Amino acid sequence: MSANFLLAIVVLFGGIIFLAKMLRMVPQGYEWTVEKFGRYTHTLEPGLHILIPIYQRVGRKINMMEQVLEVPSQDVITKDNAVVKVDGVVFFQVLDAAKAAYEVAQLEIATLNLVMTNIRTAIGSMDLDESLSKRDEINTKVLVAVDQATHPWGIKVNRIELKDIQPPRDLIESMARQMKAEREKRANILEAEGFRQSAILKAEGEKQSTILDAEGDRQAAFLAAEARERQAEAEAKATQLVSDAISSGNVQAINYFVAQKYIEAFKALAQAPNQKFVMMPMESAGVIGSLAGIGELAKEALERKAPQRQGG
Repeated sequence: MSANFLLAIVVLFGGIIFLAKMLRMVPQGYEWTVEKFGRYTHTLEPGLHILIPIYQRVGRKINMMEQVLEVPSQDVITKDNAVVKVDGVVFFQVLDAAKAAYEVAQLEIATLNLVMTNIRTAIGSMDLDESLSKRDEINTKVLVAVDQATHPWGIKVNRIELKDIQPPRDLIESMARQMKAEREKRANILEAEGFRQSAILKAEGEKQSTILDAEGDRQAAFLAAEARERQAEAEAKATQLVSDAISSGNVQAINYFVAQKYIEAFKALAQAPNQKFVMMPMESAGVIGSLAGIGELAKEALERKAPQRQGG
């Protein structure tokens, strides 16, 4: 009875192990390859599958999700013999589980070495300035080369990004000094340009001021000349009126005219600068007598004209 019980237990455990080997659950995001006596036959997709133990077995368990590989830092020599340290990341995804399992050994290591080799090739064809400023171009070149090379392995390289390109320390210091000198140069140029614009604006302002002053002087001279012209016209007209009055026998007109000129001349003499004393040229009675003499001359002129008019 005990022997039969032990046999039953052994059979039970054997059946459990057999069922475990026969029923296989493939998780989501993975694919398993199936081998028959060591030869690949087909691929199991996510879900429940039945395999015949001893006759069939699981070969490789392949991750079908997108994966990330860290590219370690490496020294790369540029075209102008500068040594830079470069690292990056690679994003790839397995599309064919069978090829990824049986076309290449150690898929991740092979992909990583391929990326590092192409990074050295891409940067080695550029000088230092280009490698620092054309990172997108380097990423594109490496991506195209690696994607083509890994296509037979059943994977798709989606992105390759260079995280850091680090030049030597002495070169970084030299570039910093160069950038500082360039900034100082631009600052000096801007300052000189500011002085130049200020000088130009100042000269333009002085020019406009001179032009406006000249225009003002010209306008003032024009107005003064016009005033003198009108004054001359007025004097000429007044003289003509006096002359007409004398011709018509009005002796008082010439007396008024001469007296007005005399007073104006005396006023100008009195208002002269630094004039402390005014010398009277003649007495008032003398002025009146002179005016009376002028009136007598005017009467005689009128008497001589009278017979001429009658004869006419």
